[in-house]
Amino acid sequence: MSEQTEPMAEATSAAVEAAQGATDAPAAGAATSPSPREAALMAARAADDKKATDILVQHVAELVGETDYFVIATASNARQVSAIVDQVEDDLRTKAGLRPLHREETRDGSWELLDYGPFVVHVFQPETREYYRLEQLWNDAPVVDLAAEAGIEDVQYSERIAAFLRDRFAGTPSRDQADASADGAAAPVEQE
Repeated sequence: MSEQTEPMAEATSAAVEAAQGATDAPAAGAATSPSPREAALMAARAADDKKATDILVQHVAELVGETDYFVIATASNARQVSAIVDQVEDDLRTKAGLRPLHREETRDGSWELLDYGPFVVHVFQPETREYYRLEQLWNDAPVVDLAAEAGIEDVQYSERIAAFLRDRFAGTPSRDQADASADGAAAPVEQE
């Protein structure tokens, strides 16, 4: 590279970095770096905005070494799965300056996930959600109270997820929880 083009290349590189930083910057007035819990709650609100059902946030840090929170939601079809994931990704980028480390999807659109490191967002179609039952796989993980912490109050829940949440909030283990844990103790609902 000649001496004349070198400063231009550096200036162009600096301009590109500045432009990328501007698109990643949170909106005015937004916190510059939300905690993993706050970011997971933002993801849950974005899913709710796109009419997701069965929305849960589980604190899995004590059970999973790679992440702190799972955000799990259900969409009625592949198109809605994609729309919810796009909304979560857009909201977290524009409001918190966060970008996923990885995005995955199944070929049939029945499950997509966004991996942000400290939290992972899973959006399923009903049959796939029922098959994997992530919330019960991590049965001992506390469930975050979305109404109290995220202001999400009108989420529609399937019978299975409603029973799972009732058991968590009531502190009484369901048969599935009792079968999944040695002592049958229900995992607590977590609030901050």
